[in-house]
Order: sequence, then C-alpha cells, then structure tokens
Amino acid sequence: MTTAKDRSSWTFLTHHARVLLEIARNPEVRLREVAEVIGITERAVQGIVADLHEAGYLTRDRVGRRNRYQLNLDQHFRHHTEAHAPVRALVELFASVETPPKTPS
Repeated sequence: MTTAKDRSSWTFLTHHARVLLEIARNPEVRLREVAEVIGITERAVQGIVADLHEAGYLTRDRVGRRNRYQLNLDQHFRHHTEAHAPVRALVELFASVETPPKTPS
C-alpha cells in the first residue's frame, strides 16, 4: 500500500539525469563528488556513468590519474515521448544553475 509519505518522495529527474548534469557542470568531477552531491553511492554513480557511456551520451578520457568526461549533447532522449529532443535541452536548462550544498537530513 502506498502512503502519503511515499507519494511525496518522488522527484522529476532520475539519477541518470542528475549524474549527467553534474558532469556537464564539471567535466573533471570525481565520481565520489557526484555521489555526495546527489546522495547516492559511488558504485551507483559508476554504474550510471557506464550506462551513459554505453548509450553514447558521454565519453571519458584518462588525464593523469583522473577522468575527463565529454558529453554528446546532440544525443537524443531515450523515451519515445522525448526522443525528438537532444539532451542539450536538459543540460542548458539545468547545468548553469549552481547545485546547492547538500544539507544533512
């Protein structure tokens, strides 16, 4: 049974979208930092980055001991209702907005 609390905990953006946006804000970000900002595990972020890479949304290049990510902003959304739009639309909408620091719950 779904409670009122369960219904109020949903959000518009998925973790995949949030990871993509954090990388758009800082292409040299460490996945640990992405995990901290979003509030998920580093392992989950690694899996999401692998998904995004496999689907052609990003590439990664090794620079010293770190990765530098490059987004393919012309790649279109996967769901048929948004497939006409490139992810550039999402990134342009959100990437310039500063992510506020995570507050303890």
